[in-house]
Amino acid sequence: MSCFCSVQEEFYCEVLLLDESKLILTTQQQGIKVKDLKGFFFFPAGPPFTLYFGVKFYAEDPCKLKEEITRYEFFLQVKQDVLQGRLPCPFNISTQLGALAIQSELGDYDPYKHTPGYVSEYRFVPDQKEELEDSIEQIHKTLMGQVPAEAENNYLAIAKTLEMYGVDLHPVFGEKQSEYFLGLTPVGVVVYKNKTQVGKYFWPRITKVYFKETQFELRVMGRDCNETSFFFDAPSKTACKNLWKCCVEHHTFFRMPENESNSLTRKLSKFSSLGSKHRYSGKTAMQIGREQSVTLPRPDLQVIRTRSKTYPKRSTQPAGEPHLTPGSHPMRCFLRQTTTQNTPGQGFSKSTLQGPNLNFHQCQRSGTISYYKT
Repeated sequence: MSCFCSVQEEFYCEVLLLDESKLILTTQQQGIKVKDLKGFFFFPAGPPFTLYFGVKFYAEDPCKLKEEITRYEFFLQVKQDVLQGRLPCPFNISTQLGALAIQSELGDYDPYKHTPGYVSEYRFVPDQKEELEDSIEQIHKTLMGQVPAEAENNYLAIAKTLEMYGVDLHPVFGEKQSEYFLGLTPVGVVVYKNKTQVGKYFWPRITKVYFKETQFELRVMGRDCNETSFFFDAPSKTACKNLWKCCVEHHTFFRMPENESNSLTRKLSKFSSLGSKHRYSGKTAMQIGREQSVTLPRPDLQVIRTRSKTYPKRSTQPAGEPHLTPGSHPMRCFLRQTTTQNTPGQGFSKSTLQGPNLNFHQCQRSGTISYYKT
């Protein structure tokens, strides 16, 4: 969300959605509240700041989401998580995810439309290499027949198995100022040290979350029914309070039965020593699953997909192939291309490279290129 404000009455913002489309909101049309430093929103001077609206609670199994539009939005969010490095995945998984994303975007592989290097026009992982793009292209050829909704569902089915899927990370310090990360997930709190999981506490066994100043306490009931407290230090008071709030919200959303959610949230809200009375006021996952007021999936709901951002195609030269391009031959030449059809269902394109005493033909059929002199 890019925010602009010359005077309060002229305040407006651009909301950037997951599919990179924008919505313009104004104070008059959308009731945006502009507040000052006394406990209000404040936008400092300078370039516009961009905030992305994204998924807050990741579904434990996104493939079970009832509506295609919701699965599509989850697909866009997870694809962005992979691209920006928040969801690390090994090479073989990256190739599968990239191929499914291409299948959703472009449909079935077509050798006449998808020329070598077409995968390089899209971005899937940080620091993307040509080797990954080649592997994605090979897998894309095997995904014939998958419609976008099916490809996206298969994408989510793979992504949900990754260790960092849906993990909300918060940096903290342990004993002797050792660096840790607390990850809030649909099933509980995970503790990481040096990118390795060293602890996991499920929501039903977490009996207390508490913070004071920069210290955060997590109290867990063991199998022997004895409680153990784990203490961590957050980088600041604000970060500690935010960690506590997120923990309360995740605990309430994912694990509380409908008749217990309000009482437990009130109980957890009393753990803060800073007078905070934060409560999660939305519906829990269980309430959403049981809700009968809306029939899902809704009939006649159309999903409008938008094209991903593209980049210049990576220049490639197939191995063992003559490099005949204007300027690379001592003689000047130019390229003229025609397309012919010889038998039903079989077509080929013919390019004629001409110049003084030079007449080469390049024929392409089913992805094979050959040169011959006439």
